[in-house]
Amino acid sequence: MQPLWLVASLLALSQALPFEQRGFWDFTLDDGPLMMNDEEASGADSTSGLPDPDSVTPTYSAMCPFGCHCHLRVVQCSDLGLKSVPKEVSPDTTLLDLQSNHISELRKDDFKGLQHLYALVLVNNKISKIHEKAFSPLRRLQKLYISKNHLVEIPPNLPSSLVELRIHDNRIRKVPKGVFSGLRNVNCIEMGGNPLENSGFEPGAFDGLKLNYLRISEAKLTGIPKDLPETLNELHLDHNKIQAIELEDLLRYSKLYRLGLGHNQIRMIENGSLSFLPTLRELHLDNNKLSRVPSGLPDLKLLQVVYLHSNNITKVGVNDFCPMGFGVKRAYYNGISLFNNPVPYWEVQPATFRCVTDRLAIQFGNYKK
Repeated sequence: MQPLWLVASLLALSQALPFEQRGFWDFTLDDGPLMMNDEEASGADSTSGLPDPDSVTPTYSAMCPFGCHCHLRVVQCSDLGLKSVPKEVSPDTTLLDLQSNHISELRKDDFKGLQHLYALVLVNNKISKIHEKAFSPLRRLQKLYISKNHLVEIPPNLPSSLVELRIHDNRIRKVPKGVFSGLRNVNCIEMGGNPLENSGFEPGAFDGLKLNYLRISEAKLTGIPKDLPETLNELHLDHNKIQAIELEDLLRYSKLYRLGLGHNQIRMIENGSLSFLPTLRELHLDNNKLSRVPSGLPDLKLLQVVYLHSNNITKVGVNDFCPMGFGVKRAYYNGISLFNNPVPYWEVQPATFRCVTDRLAIQFGNYKK
């Protein structure tokens, strides 16, 4: 049952991943890179094709650190009270799980010889110091999960093979220019839960990156950063202190499918701001201070989901969501949330939602003063 428990723990780490990946066991059986799908932002069920643990014979050497569980090139050493990276990890290991220990430092030779490592999990430790060459041996590393530690800066010299970096819930205040230099393969960065302000991003900090997914939630942003990668399909800036969206704030991000701005302090969205997002499919503006439905929604022909609940919206106009005329909108809405707003919903005209797939897709009511 231990391998199945390990699968469950990795799935818990991978909630809300923006890419589908093959079964957890698949990358333990070969050394080739995984093909990833960035169509959707939620992690897919990664247990499909899971082999029967009792019928699989481990193919690597008998090396296994004391107290750890090793199977099919997966080394699981979580929750052991470790104060350092264990030795005697087999060179053909593809996943090393060190989460929930007491590791405070990553030293130069901690990962020596682990050239086949694909995923490294260091979540929930006490790491505050990383040697500049600690990751040098990890030439095939694609996933680095180092969230919930004590880091004050983004680790230097990250492997050029990296695809996914999760570094949220640390103490990072600054993203300097060049820190992501050489990371041409990275398409997902999760860096929320750090005390980052807008001034903490140096100009050119994201130069060279071709990200699909970026999350900077639960930080201290007061506006939308203006120098993020133009390639973004998903941008999540929820739980910040953003107060307004000005005309050119979204100019760079014309490829966005999903934009998360919930749980901010947004009072105003300047007319025309949303016109720079022609491919937008999902917009989260819930739990803000908006007094009206943002203008420009009818012009977003692919928009399907709009979260506007828990604002101060008092009126919904007949043309706030749907374009005038038929056949203009290419994708009908399948979700509009307006609950917990002071809207007299009995006054809203039925034609307001003429481009919604089903009346059940509309959420009204439940407003309390």
